[in-house]
Amino acid sequence: MLIKNAQCVILVPPSIEQTDIRIENGTVAECGGNLLASQGEDVLDLHGKVVMPGFVCAHTHLYSTLSRGMPPPKNPPKNFLEILQNIWWRLDRALDDESIYYSALIGAIEAIRCGTTTLVDHHSSPQAIKGSLDIIKEALGKVGMRGVLCFEVTDRGGGKERDSGLDENERFLRANGSDAQFRGLVGAHASFTLSNDSLHLCGEMAARHKTGVHIHVAEDKCDAADAMDKYKSAVIDRLLEHGILRKESILAHCIHVPPGDFPKLHTANSWLVHNPRSNMNNHVGYAPVHNFGERAALGTDGFAADMIEEVRMGFFKMKDSECGMQGSLPIDFLQGGQRLVSEIFGSEFGTLASGSVADLIVLDYDPPTPMTEINLVWHFLFGFRSSMVESVMVAGKWVVKDREVVGVDVPSEYRKAAKVTNMLWDRMENL
Repeated sequence: MLIKNAQCVILVPPSIEQTDIRIENGTVAECGGNLLASQGEDVLDLHGKVVMPGFVCAHTHLYSTLSRGMPPPKNPPKNFLEILQNIWWRLDRALDDESIYYSALIGAIEAIRCGTTTLVDHHSSPQAIKGSLDIIKEALGKVGMRGVLCFEVTDRGGGKERDSGLDENERFLRANGSDAQFRGLVGAHASFTLSNDSLHLCGEMAARHKTGVHIHVAEDKCDAADAMDKYKSAVIDRLLEHGILRKESILAHCIHVPPGDFPKLHTANSWLVHNPRSNMNNHVGYAPVHNFGERAALGTDGFAADMIEEVRMGFFKMKDSECGMQGSLPIDFLQGGQRLVSEIFGSEFGTLASGSVADLIVLDYDPPTPMTEINLVWHFLFGFRSSMVESVMVAGKWVVKDREVVGVDVPSEYRKAAKVTNMLWDRMENL
């Protein structure tokens, strides 16, 4: 395919270039002005519409998609731990294969319509563990997205459930070690629901597969308090001791990590993922993103994977925080997610240069004021909207074209999801 007259936009470092793009075998083969079409090559003239690399959501929970509007808990939660106990741990235990599938499918449809082409998902379904990652893979594959998947290992359901979670991670890692569309990580909930033995098993598996551990870290003060009360250790020291802090690991939140512990994270080269909307919603505090360093990415922690909205909310929260505008902007974290999946897949994401993966989005953004490399970030923050995403390409194939998800009867799938949701909510009520 030859894409003509594209306004190619790269956010970090800021770049705007009027150019043509040639796509071959799922990658960008050539990018330049006045390219001539080869024989038999499809040609699409964008007439100056914006083209950007696809977005990455570096931490999410697709299983929460069908929670929207669900009945409130009988006992309103008073703190973060009660939010988990009264809401999310009841929801994940009520999941079955069908509700896992429709959670993932609807979440993927919403994500791809917003220009998010890769989801890094952290899954939990204690009553439906075996094969659950394949179900999510099937749902994302139907939409055409890429996914980095794992199952949440935890001790809260006992040793048998913990071991089943480990087995599901192991199975998926073995089956998808060289897949171009899906990869696996070792999933772990958080240190306060994992014994030293369980943490060690997660770290061993990650080392064995030369991959990382995807885990929540110090999202709430209860995580730090548990580590100190039970193990006389800081959370980061526990993770370090048991091999969790690896170059490939993803540490979500990191809100209550003491300033003195961040150098340990930087030495380990682990990825830190900021989730501003979730942090505000759960009232767990403001992440010290000025300490995150260069290996920082952006996630949604179960909110819809609208990364433009996540960047905007993260920016406003940053301005409103006591720390103010210190360190990198959330827009840099968005680009960090693209670097993260570049490492995972061993391919170049986040650019439109020759050899990069052809994951790109077309936006119908007509700036009312001049848009330059100098003011590009402000156009993105105050002008761009996910509703402007017109088309989306993954690996050289259109998965959204003219705002329609290719090959998916979206209204029909939404109707099916609504029926599945009613049954899911009924099961929750009976737990």
